[in-house]
Amino acid sequence: MSRSWIAVASANHVRTGREAGFMQVCHGKAAPLRRSAPGDRVIYYSPTETFGGTDRLQAFTAIGIVKAADAYQVEVSADFRPWRRDVAWWPAMETPIRPLLDRLSFTSGRPGWGYQLRFGLFEIGNNDAELIAEAMLDAMPEEFQMLDLHPASGEPLLPRPRREHLRN
Repeated sequence: MSRSWIAVASANHVRTGREAGFMQVCHGKAAPLRRSAPGDRVIYYSPTETFGGTDRLQAFTAIGIVKAADAYQVEVSADFRPWRRDVAWWPAMETPIRPLLDRLSFTSGRPGWGYQLRFGLFEIGNNDAELIAEAMLDAMPEEFQMLDLHPASGEPLLPRPRREHLRN
C-alpha cells in the first residue's frame, strides 16, 4: 500500500525540484529519502519563500508521486553532494495551510502544530493527503485541472488524481 509524506523545504527550493522532477529533503540526506517508496505520494510544505528567510509562506507548494528509481547523489558543488529522488509532480496550485489546520489530523487541536514540520520528512495518513490534494487541485484555474502530463518532463502523471475519488 502506498504511503503519504510531508516534505519540508523553502518554496524556492521546492520550485527548483518541481521543475527538474526531483525531491530533496533534510539538506540532502539519503536516509529520509529511502523511507519513501515508488508510488508513495509526497506533498511539500514550505514555511518560507526562501531558504533561511523570514518571508513566511506557510503553504503546500507541490504534490506528486515518487517514481521507481532509487535515491541518487548529485554534485552541486565540491562540498555539497545531496541525495535526491525522482518524482512525477502533479500540476497543482500552492495552497496555504491555515484554512486546513482544523481538518488535518496532524495539526487539528495542536497549538504547536508546526513543531513536527521541523523534521523535514514525516508520514501522514492518506486521508490528510487527499484533503491537501483536493485543496491544491481546487485552487487551480479550471483550464489546467485536466492536465495529464508532467509540466517539465511531459511524462504521464500516474496515478492522476480524480476529483470524484478525492471527495469520497
